[in-house]
Amino acid sequence: MIIYNINKGIGRTVEFKGLKAQYLFIFAGGLLGTLILVMILYMAGVNSYICLFLGAGGASLIVWQTFSLNKKYGEHGLMKISANKRHPRYIICRKAVHRYLRFTAKNNAL
Repeated sequence: MIIYNINKGIGRTVEFKGLKAQYLFIFAGGLLGTLILVMILYMAGVNSYICLFLGAGGASLIVWQTFSLNKKYGEHGLMKISANKRHPRYIICRKAVHRYLRFTAKNNAL
């Protein structure tokens, strides 16, 4: 009889070394951007030590910031913050109150 393994990870978010959800994309994109920046600087003729310093510093900054954001906001935290920024803090009402309370009769012509 064949034994099949059941995938019990269905529906879970992707996780890598403690990073979850959108933090993985920030992490990978940041490291890729740092690599491309260092390559461009090196090909432009900037000193090798400066390129190494910028690459190591930028990569360590991205790693530190990504893990701190993951720890501070959690899995869905950045999406909640961005959604909160899109909503108005308050609604401005510039009309007089009686303008909202006035009723007009509708003509129902058949």
